[in-house]
Formats: sequence, C-alpha cells, structure tokens
Amino acid sequence: MKSTLLMGFLLIFAATNVWGQCSEANKKDLEAFDREWGRAGLAGEKDKLMAIYADDYASLPTMGTKTSAVADAMADFEAEKVKPSGAKTTHEHYMIACTPTTATISHRNTTWTPGINGAKPASSFSRSVHVLEKRGGRWQAVSNAGGSMDDYTTLWYLDQDFNNAIRGRDRGWFESTYSPNFRSVSSTSAQIMSRSADIDSTMNDKGKYDLVESSDSQIRVDGTTAIINGVFRMRGTDEKGAASDRRIRYTDTWIKRDGRWQVLASAGTLIPSVQ
Repeated sequence: MKSTLLMGFLLIFAATNVWGQCSEANKKDLEAFDREWGRAGLAGEKDKLMAIYADDYASLPTMGTKTSAVADAMADFEAEKVKPSGAKTTHEHYMIACTPTTATISHRNTTWTPGINGAKPASSFSRSVHVLEKRGGRWQAVSNAGGSMDDYTTLWYLDQDFNNAIRGRDRGWFESTYSPNFRSVSSTSAQIMSRSADIDSTMNDKGKYDLVESSDSQIRVDGTTAIINGVFRMRGTDEKGAASDRRIRYTDTWIKRDGRWQVLASAGTLIPSVQ
C-alpha cells in the first residue's frame, strides 16, 4: 500500500513537471501560500484554515478530512497555549511543480525542541507533500502526505544543508554539525585540517559563488556511521574577481551521536578541468 501511495505522488509530481511551466514567480507565490498555511495553524486562525483546505480535502495515509485537519490544528494550538513546549518548526528545501490549476509542494520540516528537565536540545526531521488545486481563482489544499524520514533521506537533506552553509558562510551550522573531533583533507593543499581550521578556511574564503551544489551522491549507512560520496561544484569568482569553476570528488563521513547526525570527516580530490 505504501509503495502504491508513493508511486501516486511521484506520478503527480512528474506530470506537473511535464505538462506545466512553473515560473520562479509561481513557485515563490506557492511557497508563500504554504508558509502562510503553516503560520495560520500555529496561530490558531480557524477561518483562514477553513479557506485553505478544500471541502474534499483528504490526508494520507490516515484519510483525514477538512474537518479533522482543522480540529487537530486548533487542538494543537490550544494545547500549546496551556503548556508551551518551546518547540520551533521551520520549513526548508522546497520542491515545487505546477500547472495553471494544479501544484505539488514538497519540503522538509525541522523541529527544534529545547532541553527540558535536564534533557539535551534536539532536532527532528520530517517531510511533507502537499497537492493543491486552484479553484475560484485561489489555491486550496486538496491532499497532504508526510511523515518521518529514514536515515538515507535525512542525510540527503543534510548534504544539501552542507552546501548552503558553505555558500552562506554559516558558521553556526558548522559549529553545531561538525563533530568535536572533526578532521578534513583539503582538496587544494592535501593538508589535514582541524575542526577550527576548516571552519575558519570556509569563513575567510573571499570568493563569490552563484552555484554551490553536489551531484552523483551515493549514501551508505552502517548502523551509526554513514559515508556520502559525490561531486561537489563551486562556480563563481575567486578573491581576485577571476572566474572560478571547481569540481571536487568528495567523501564525507557522518556519525550519529545523541540521536543526530554529525560530520566526523571530510576529504576532497580536485577534478581537473577539461580544456
């Protein structure tokens, strides 16, 4: 049954890619709609939720209805007022496809929970898939599916986070995600770099990049250890303003500690450019 439902959503997503031309402006509007949907739920705005959900809305796999979806959102809102959990959820890595009247939105949800009664703060991940239709000139949610992610999916998203942290010089991400005993091998000097040296190198990079991505990724998981191999590419200009386009074959080693994945080691080999 699970494979049937997954195939159905894949077919929907593929169909919207084939038949629809989804402009960047369309995608921004749909992402804004999705974020407003989430905000309305957290704020307990029942009237807005009633307008967002279509009358024939159905969630998978529970086959929940519009009535139950709104009721659940309101119950969560009231419970949070009585006993605040301090948890915060963000939505990242949007993938959107659409036609003039249909849309499919997929994104990751990251929930951060502060430490309570001596417990350590923790982050958890899930993924949502929303199916929308434009009715009467406005978008409405007609279906929704989602759930927790396995280690492979979690690591795939974390690999994308790694790219974003490099491009955005996000020191906080490296400080929280690199293991305390992290080491790396430089793709340019072949030197072994300490955790602090690797982070400082990234922060001090004066290059400007319009593309930071990984491809050909292969993820292997063995218990609490995982290896990710792939091709990392950085395209833009170097510190002198000269055009730069580097491709690196990388191997990242991740370990799971205290229920979350951390980078233990990273090594890269520069791929010679083809003249």
